[in-house]
Amino acid sequence: MLEIREVMPRVCVRNSGYFWTLTIAACALIVLGDLYAIFVYAPVEAQMGIVQKIFYIHVPSAYAMYIGFITCGICSAMYLVRPRATWNALALAAGEVGLLFCVVVLITGPLWARKAWGVYWTWDPRLTTTLLAGMVFAAYWILRGLSGAGEVEHRFAAALAVLGVLDLPIIHYSVQKWRGTHPAVITGKGGGLHPEMRPALIISFLAFSLLVVLLIRARSRLEGLQNRLARLNEDMDDL
Repeated sequence: MLEIREVMPRVCVRNSGYFWTLTIAACALIVLGDLYAIFVYAPVEAQMGIVQKIFYIHVPSAYAMYIGFITCGICSAMYLVRPRATWNALALAAGEVGLLFCVVVLITGPLWARKAWGVYWTWDPRLTTTLLAGMVFAAYWILRGLSGAGEVEHRFAAALAVLGVLDLPIIHYSVQKWRGTHPAVITGKGGGLHPEMRPALIISFLAFSLLVVLLIRARSRLEGLQNRLARLNEDMDDL
């Protein structure tokens, strides 16, 4: 029984390593296929030209942003209920990754808007609420990154993340509720997509979904290792 208990964790760790290695390889292949689908297979849009291809990065980035922020909010809520280092590390990782994709959204959006609307920015409801979400989670990230941040700061940041998630449904439904300038292409209200554009968009969604999961896992593991190293240093100081 002792031998089985010793061997089983090693087998699980090894199998987990193989799984994530295969997932990374699959993600890399899908990203390469996505680049081909975007720049070779997908047709050039008649009115916007090559600029329209930003669409295949902009929309999946918003989807990845949702995944990151929602994961951060859920893990933060769990941390408030049952304070554990695992929930704390996952919340931080998801918040940072979600903020990264939010920045991508806020960069690619104005580039697309300049061609479509003639201006880089307009205070459209969806743009404004997306910027608000980015500011909330930027504040979360800054608060978590403060030197000497302890339990009180972590719990305050967790509450802030939970509040930030409440803005996400407003972002999603802002086009339908307030009829801003931003189109709703995915729902068909923006005129729909040409059939030859759909494969590139579907592959982009798949690629970004895998990418956001891998980034959250890598960042949470790094945070866990940093916390373990900090505890070891504290134990060494006490000796």
